[in-house]
Amino acid sequence: MYTIKKIAQVVQAINVKSTDLQVVIEDLIYDSRKISRPKQALFFALKGRRDGHQFVREAYIKGVRNFMVHADFDATALVKCNVLFVEDTLTALQRLAAFHRNRFAYPVIGITGSNGKTIVKEWLYQLLHADYHMVRSPKSYNSQLGVALSLWQMNDQHNLAIVEAGISKPGEMAALEEMIRPTLGVLTNIGHAHDEGFVSQEQKLGEKLILFKRAKTLVFSPQYIVPNLAAYLLPEKQFAWNNSGTADLEILTKVRKAQGTMLKARYKGKEQHVFVPFTDAASLENAVCCWAVLLVLGFSTESIADKFQRLQPVSMRLALKQGINNCSILDDSYSNDLSSLKIALDFLKQQQQHRQQVVILSDIPTEEAFQESIYRELADLLNEQNIRLIGVGTVISSYKHFFSAKSLFFPSTDILLQQLHQLGLRDASILIKGARVFSFERVSKALVIQHHETTLEINLNALEHNLNNYKRVLAPNTKLMVMVKAFSYGSGSFEIANLLQFNQVDYLTVAYADEGVTLRRAGITLPIVIMSPGLQDVDQIIEHRLEPEIYSFTELRYFKERLKESGQEGYPIHVKVDTGMHRLGFDPDDLPKLLEELKHDHYVLVSSVFSHLVASGDPQHDDFTREQIQRFKVFTSTMEKGLGYTFIRHIANTSAIMRFPEAQLDMVRLGIGLYGISSNAEDALSLIPIAQLKTGITQIKSIKAGETIGYNRHGRLKGEGTIATVKIGYADGYSRRFGNGVGKMMINGHLVPTVGDICMDMCMLDISGIPAQEGDEVLVMGEELSAESLAKSIDTIPYELLTGISQRVRRIYFYE
Repeated sequence: MYTIKKIAQVVQAINVKSTDLQVVIEDLIYDSRKISRPKQALFFALKGRRDGHQFVREAYIKGVRNFMVHADFDATALVKCNVLFVEDTLTALQRLAAFHRNRFAYPVIGITGSNGKTIVKEWLYQLLHADYHMVRSPKSYNSQLGVALSLWQMNDQHNLAIVEAGISKPGEMAALEEMIRPTLGVLTNIGHAHDEGFVSQEQKLGEKLILFKRAKTLVFSPQYIVPNLAAYLLPEKQFAWNNSGTADLEILTKVRKAQGTMLKARYKGKEQHVFVPFTDAASLENAVCCWAVLLVLGFSTESIADKFQRLQPVSMRLALKQGINNCSILDDSYSNDLSSLKIALDFLKQQQQHRQQVVILSDIPTEEAFQESIYRELADLLNEQNIRLIGVGTVISSYKHFFSAKSLFFPSTDILLQQLHQLGLRDASILIKGARVFSFERVSKALVIQHHETTLEINLNALEHNLNNYKRVLAPNTKLMVMVKAFSYGSGSFEIANLLQFNQVDYLTVAYADEGVTLRRAGITLPIVIMSPGLQDVDQIIEHRLEPEIYSFTELRYFKERLKESGQEGYPIHVKVDTGMHRLGFDPDDLPKLLEELKHDHYVLVSSVFSHLVASGDPQHDDFTREQIQRFKVFTSTMEKGLGYTFIRHIANTSAIMRFPEAQLDMVRLGIGLYGISSNAEDALSLIPIAQLKTGITQIKSIKAGETIGYNRHGRLKGEGTIATVKIGYADGYSRRFGNGVGKMMINGHLVPTVGDICMDMCMLDISGIPAQEGDEVLVMGEELSAESLAKSIDTIPYELLTGISQRVRRIYFYE
């Protein structure tokens, strides 16, 4: 690693405030929430959606003493620290990464494209693992920041690097190329991802090809290369693969077999055969791309064929599931290396619902010469965070003296499973992470509660994406309150709240006190507002430091009386004013009386005053919406003068955030938009639906002409046909209104209608002429079947569909 003095030279620091320039830096960090080894870390205050300089103090409090900041930052509060001042912290980080990469002479494979980058990277890692000691981009770290952090992992232990590069607009690839400088370039599928950032596909391709301007060789498919670009942007050495036409590796046939596809190709005038354990078109294309790379690296077709037989699906997503004994299981059981483990540990730290945190970890694949340093670093990570380790494998067991005394070790997965239920794993968040050979999916199966086969898959990355997109359109000082009522619109409880707390929203809001109590007991410390508090709930609201909405004099007086009896003063409340909804709230005419109740009272303190817009998403009512906003401004202005102190004002709900930016005021309330459901106003935000509802085929039946299907004999086919019974019904939240062809589901890429009435626990689909078999996955709601379109088909709104999904439907949370 490098001393602060050396780093200052590399990044061309304008000024240096130093206490010890010989301090050696091992970790580069940019997020004050993800600090594990502060003494060895250099904190980069990056300017982006949020200014990292706002979090320097937090990093300092957590023990960081080395900082990279912009030249105009006031660092006087950073006592006994090394502070490097630069023109731009991201540029400085990239300079450091480029310098570090150039220290190493071993090959670097650079991968870019629109689709398939991460899969090709991970498959190359699988295919080459026995032949190289590799470093690769963790997960999908392919951005301006992610590439720099990926390259920082390179060290003398490795002899090959695989780095992924992604761009979303012109001008970005030059900086990535300067850092990566690939010796071997790989261009994957050029599709339509990120098209919105470019004026044409040709421009996007041209930008991506910049990555390879100094590469020695490029692996690509001619179908993705525009001829007039090829003359001046491609490396001199090229290796082309193609499904048709002349190429170095020409695929002749693809024959589907049991559990895979046999590929026949022509290479150097000879026919070659490789079996790929996949059948879908995208996987086959990615596999051929990997085949071409291995040929360039000099592997024989026989060796390649042997490697491909062991190729495994890539799961880049960590799954959060409900475990036995009130545990939360973080299932990342198909890969294990130190870089991806650090990412998984960051997610484990977000889980506040259990005090105890456990990692079940296998041997980390590495060469013997480097084992001691890796396990020592691992021990430092776990010991500093007070995480209990359960190690599996002979290698990790041999280094057990590095770990805390509460750690346990087992020589094999089989022995762990034999003793698993004797380990006292209860009320804990458990991360399961293991190399494939350890078959940790068996450990996951033993610890996860086996629920209903119908599942609601929640993409936490999509939720984070939506949250950040809304943050970008807020005025600089506008706070954010997020609605997590009704089980977070059907999506979950602490699972969602943990992520929101980690992303530092300002308030959470629930409907009823028991929802707030559940979050408090799960370790959520954010302010939680109760929108519908009952008089009977006041004591538990006070006990759990929840903040009530106050909408009537009866409620206000009762709450003050209970505060007086409990001896509490200055308790935060949120006053609701009725500006036109006519549901709950003080009328504007109540203001003089309300001020009399509040202005000399020391038991309550008004934290916020708010109102509810009736139709902010409907253009035909825009005049009324503006009238509501004006009424609210008049009310709060008068109230603030009467009270003699300020409070937070908020009236903008999800749709108003975009349609009425003047209504953002001091805070906005984000609801359905967070979960990826948008009206036309939010289309510009490119929201991503976070939920996919899936089930499976229980049975397939052949139906003769004239036979009826289901209750009341309502279901009929046009003639002979085939039906599939699937495991979802109205008790799961799939409305009876979807029956008799109104509802549609997706099976193997085919849209199929319901047939007959929807039953309580299942329903039937017409799959006549559709390839399907029992056990196949069925998409009920998701990307191809949006909640908006499903709701429209039964004349309702997406809110009803999402909140109506039964608690018995298993929720699985994915985080990449």
